[in-house]
Amino acid sequence: MEEVSRPKEKTMEEVKGFVRRVLLFKFKAKTAPDHVKKLIKDYSNLVNLVESLKTWHMGKDANIENLHEGFTHVFELTFEDAEGIAAYMVHPAHLKFHERISPHLEKIVVIDYKPTSFHT
Repeated sequence: MEEVSRPKEKTMEEVKGFVRRVLLFKFKAKTAPDHVKKLIKDYSNLVNLVESLKTWHMGKDANIENLHEGFTHVFELTFEDAEGIAAYMVHPAHLKFHERISPHLEKIVVIDYKPTSFHT
């Protein structure tokens, strides 16, 4: 009788340490495009001011299906761990930036996640 081998099981495993934060911003219509650019430039500088913030990336919506629901900007921040996010949240530079940008946001979505690798 011939032996049939089963395919290897696919596994998922959490990547050690790092935590990522994804933010979606919907700016208020009354916020001038030049002011949006200035706010984003200031936001990008937090990576130089907050030690626990390791990387900062951003992009503008490019969805051809019009599924963005008005969100125009996406940001991805990387922290060493969950404690890094906690330190970021109370850091004076973040708090100051939050005060400046909040009046210009109509809506925001924030998701924190631990990256997961998928192996076959």
